[in-house]
Amino acid sequence: MSNEVRVKLEENERQRCEVWTRVMGYHRPVSAFNPGKQSEHAERTPFVERQQ
Repeated sequence: MSNEVRVKLEENERQRCEVWTRVMGYHRPVSAFNPGKQSEHAERTPFVERQQ
């Protein structure tokens, strides 16, 4: 059973979200990456740990 709550926002209620990632031991916003690194970041597969 899931306790998930879904919220529907109107287009005028939305705002851009800044995505940060850890690179070489420190955190940086993805928007500061050059186009090649942004493309590489978009191709990454997130790690998902299975529950035991």
